[in-house]
Amino acid sequence: MSLEEYRKEIDAIDKQIVELYEKRMEVSDKVALYKIENHRNVYDPEREAAKLDKIRDLAHNEFNAKGAAELILHIMSESRKKQYALLEEHNVGVRLPFIPVDSLDTKNARVVFQGVNGAYSEAAMIQFFGEDVNAHPVDTFRDAMRSIDEGTADFAVLPIENSSAGIVSANYDLLTEFENYIVAEQVIEIDNCLMGVPGTDIADIKTIYSHPQALMQCAPFIESNKQWRAISFSNTAMAAKKIHDDNDKTQAAIAGSRAADVYGLEILKRDINFSDGNSTRFIIVTNQKIFVKNAKKVSICFEIENKSGTLYSILSHVIYNDLNMSKIESRPIANRPWHYRFFLDFEGNLSDAAVRNALRGIREEARNLRILGNY
Repeated sequence: MSLEEYRKEIDAIDKQIVELYEKRMEVSDKVALYKIENHRNVYDPEREAAKLDKIRDLAHNEFNAKGAAELILHIMSESRKKQYALLEEHNVGVRLPFIPVDSLDTKNARVVFQGVNGAYSEAAMIQFFGEDVNAHPVDTFRDAMRSIDEGTADFAVLPIENSSAGIVSANYDLLTEFENYIVAEQVIEIDNCLMGVPGTDIADIKTIYSHPQALMQCAPFIESNKQWRAISFSNTAMAAKKIHDDNDKTQAAIAGSRAADVYGLEILKRDINFSDGNSTRFIIVTNQKIFVKNAKKVSICFEIENKSGTLYSILSHVIYNDLNMSKIESRPIANRPWHYRFFLDFEGNLSDAAVRNALRGIREEARNLRILGNY
């Protein structure tokens, strides 16, 4: 036979595969209706595992056994997704305890941010809430989350990601620890500057204080002078305040230009980030399960079994429902070595059928799914 004849034979087989696939999906519809009527779960991992064992036994060699199992696994995954969609069509949808609102009630809202006056968190807060915001600082990010969790504040402003230094991992962990929710975000440009008390000469500096993220963002600049020792501080503005309070010309801080104005410091060098366009994304968090009706991004976290293909299976729900995933991160789970929690951002609104369908599938097949917010 010629190559063309072999291809025609494959085309004929593919045609049969498509016909059989469509028949299988028709049966899946019937299975979904049965499960709706009898209140059965769509996902049955034990049944699927047994089915895959039988498929492997039908094959005639190890290569075909693995390939056939992968093919059927994918078909079963597609079948589940169709069943989830049918459940949604029959109003057996995911119950999402989030309330849509026209806008956030920020009038007279009590807002907390970590640090002191002049902090980037304060700048992000002012950009979002305005200059007249009723705000007060707290010492740590945990204090900020605790304030809204306990109701002593309505909103908290927390940094979550820098464009060059990456995520603020501690705040990802706090999102899983507290029952608080993201309702908005604010991106601000970071203008890290080297600053000291008036009259300071760069040649006299021995110690530089700043937040670890700022030190990372300015690492090449710091490393260019071997006599400098970089010391981490809990906040860039607090580092600036220390320089003001100590009044020591051998010390300098890396912080935003606003902090220099607040604490009467002299800017010794501007634009010391190692990359242009450096910016930080802040999240606005509250303890209410609400989302603005025109929200466009969903953030979730979940855990999965440490098995081959499980993450792909979860992400396939985002793909199947034509949702654009914009971010994925992982964080280690405390007291469970080498197990990870995944954080996912994708475009959509909790009122969208596609989003609810994807969340249903993820909830069925992952562990400890949490919706962190829609904003």
